[in-house]
Amino acid sequence: MFELPIKEPVLIFTLAMITFFIFPYLMKLLRIPGLIGPILAGVLIGPNGLALLERSSTIELLGTVGLLFIMFIAGLEMDLDGFKKYRNRSIVFGMLSFWIPLSVGTGISLFLGYSLAASILIGSILGSHTLLGYPIASRLGIGKNKAITTAVGGSILTDTFALLVLAVITGAAAGQLDFYFGVKLTISLIVFVAIIFLGTPFISRWFFRNVTTEGPIEFIFVMVMLFTAGSLALFAGLQPIIGAFLVGLALNRFIFEQGPLMNRIRFTANAIFIPFFLLSVGMLMDLRVLIGNPKAWILTVSIVIGLLISKYIAALFTSQFYHYSKEERLVIFGLTTPQAAATLAATLVGFNVGLLDQATVNGVIIMILFTCIIGPYLVEKYGRRLALLEDQKPVKKGDAPERILIPIANPNTMESLLDLAFVIRQSTSLEQPLYALSVVQRDMWASEDDVAKAEKMLGQAVTYTSGADIPIRVTTRVDRNIAIGINRAIAEERITTLVAGWNGERTAPQKIFGGVIDQVLDQTNVSVLISKLGHPLNTTKRIILILPNGIDHKPGYWEALATIKLIASNLGSTIHCYAIKGFPDTYKAHMREIKPNPPTEVEWVEGWGSLYENKLPILMEDDLVVVISARKGTTAWHPQLERIPRKLAKIKPESFIIFYPAEVQGDLRGTRGTELPKEVLLERDYD
Repeated sequence: MFELPIKEPVLIFTLAMITFFIFPYLMKLLRIPGLIGPILAGVLIGPNGLALLERSSTIELLGTVGLLFIMFIAGLEMDLDGFKKYRNRSIVFGMLSFWIPLSVGTGISLFLGYSLAASILIGSILGSHTLLGYPIASRLGIGKNKAITTAVGGSILTDTFALLVLAVITGAAAGQLDFYFGVKLTISLIVFVAIIFLGTPFISRWFFRNVTTEGPIEFIFVMVMLFTAGSLALFAGLQPIIGAFLVGLALNRFIFEQGPLMNRIRFTANAIFIPFFLLSVGMLMDLRVLIGNPKAWILTVSIVIGLLISKYIAALFTSQFYHYSKEERLVIFGLTTPQAAATLAATLVGFNVGLLDQATVNGVIIMILFTCIIGPYLVEKYGRRLALLEDQKPVKKGDAPERILIPIANPNTMESLLDLAFVIRQSTSLEQPLYALSVVQRDMWASEDDVAKAEKMLGQAVTYTSGADIPIRVTTRVDRNIAIGINRAIAEERITTLVAGWNGERTAPQKIFGGVIDQVLDQTNVSVLISKLGHPLNTTKRIILILPNGIDHKPGYWEALATIKLIASNLGSTIHCYAIKGFPDTYKAHMREIKPNPPTEVEWVEGWGSLYENKLPILMEDDLVVVISARKGTTAWHPQLERIPRKLAKIKPESFIIFYPAEVQGDLRGTRGTELPKEVLLERDYD
C-alpha cells in the first residue's frame, strides 16, 4: 500500500485533495494566481519530482475531463452581445493578437530546429490567451469599457484559430495532411458546426420546456451535451476540446450567468476536474531537462520574450487604430498576456501526438507561470488608473443599493420568479441579498400551521438560491391584509424592486390584477414587475417591448429601459419595440444610450387597437412580452394599460411582464427639456 508511486485509489485521491487544498492557499499568500498551485503540486509530487504519484490512466482521465470543462466554461462565459457590438474591433484585434504571435512563435521555433508542424503548433500556442485578469477588470467596474470588450471579443477568434490550427497540425502529425484530408476536414467541420449550433439549441429548448427542472436532471443534461459534442468532434476528425468550446457557445444563452445550473457547472469543474487537469500538466514537467539541456532555457526565454513582444504589438496597433488611451492599451496587453486554458490544451495534445518534446513542455509551463503573474498585475495596476480616469457618474439624490423583494405564495411559480430576480440583478449590487417574503393572512393567535407552511416554502427558496450561490434573506409575516404586509416589508427593508407573480385571474371586474397586487401598486412607489411566465426564461428568443405613448416622460423610465435591456442581455435575446403613437427615432436614440446593447428594433404602431389585432396574434412561443406601464393618475397612464394584462393572459404563450417604473425622481432625464451634456447622458448611472 505504501510503495512509491502510490497505487491505492483512495490514497491517490486523498493526496490529490490535500494538494488541491493546500497549494492554492500557499499561492494566495505569495500573491500568485491560484491555478498555478496544482501545477506546482504536480511538479513536486509527480514522477519527475518526489515520485509520490505517477501520471496514471486515472489522472489522465480526470485531467481530460477537466480540460473539456475549461473549454466548455470558456464558451459559456463568452460575452456574445459585446462581441456583436464591437465585432469589427474584436475581429481586427483577434486577427492581430493571433497571427503576430503565431508568426513570431513559428519563426523562433524554426530557428531552434523544430519541424514545420511543431513550429506552427508552438506559434498557435502563443497566439491564444486566457482572460485570467477579466475578473479584476470586472471588479474595478471597467468590464464594459470598449477596449475591454474588444479584448474579450477578440479572444473568441484567438481560441478558435488556435484550436483549428491544432486540428490541422495533429492531422499532419498522423500523416494525413493531403488534399483528401483538407476536403474531409472542411466538410466534417461544416457538418459538425451545423449539428452543434442547430441541434443544441433545438434540443435544449425542448428540454427546458418539457422536462422537469430538478437540479440533478439539468446538470446531467448539460453533461450529456458536453461529452456528446466532444465525441462528435472525434468522429469529425477534430479534438474533443473544439466540441466542448462550441457546445459552450451554443448553450451560452440557455444557462444564466448567476443561475443554479451555472453554479453547479463551475463548482464541479473548479473543485475537482480542473485541478486534476492542472495537476496532470504539472506532472509533465521535468526540471532535470532544464538543468541539463541549455536548449530548454533558450527555448523558454525565447518564447516568453516573443510572446510579450508580439502581444504588446497587437495591443499597440489596436490602440492606434481605435484611439485607445495608454491605460486601455496596457489593460488589453495585461488581459491577453496570460496563457492557461487553450495553451495547456494545445500543449498536452501536441505532447501526446509526439510533436512536442519534454523540453518544450517545460518551457510552455514556465511561460504559463510567468504570464499568469504579470498579466493580472498589469490589469490591476492600469485598470485601477483607467477606472479613476473615467468620467465620474452623477450621484443621484437618495441613492440606495438595489434590493429585490419576491413575495412567494405559490411554490409552483417560485423558481420562475427567482430566475427573473437573478437576471435583473445588477452586477454592482451583487453583495446585496435577495429578499423572499411570505405573508400569512390569519389571526395573530391562530396562524402557527400556516406560518410553518410558509417557512417550509421559503426554505425551498433558500435551497434554490444557494444552488446559484446567491445570498437570500427570508421573512415570514402575519397580517390580516397581505398587501399591507408586503408594503411594510418594502419600507422596512428599503426595497427598490418588487418581483411578483400573477395567475391571470382577477377577483373583480374593476381590478387590474386582483386585490393584493392592486393594493400594493397603489401604496408603493418602487419598481414593480408583475409576471406571468408560460415558458422557462432561458428559452426566450425575443423580448416584445410595448412602449405606451408618453412613457418616456415618466420618472423611472430610464431605469426601466436599463432593466429590460439587462434582461435581454442575460437571456441572449433580441428586443423588438412597439411604440404606440410614439416616434421610433426617439426611442431608438434612448435605447442606444443605455448599456448593454442587444440587437434592438423599434416599430411604430398606430394605436392600441392595431396592437391587439395585428401584433399580439402573431407572437411566437418563445416571445416574452414586456409592457412599461404606469399607475393610474400618473404621467403616461392610459385606460388601456389596465386592460392589456387581461388581453395578454388570454393569448399564447402567456409569458409577459407588466413593468411599473419607480415613481420617485430616480433618473437624470425624467422630463423632456432637461438638457445635459452628451457625455453625461452616455455615462448615466442606471443602477
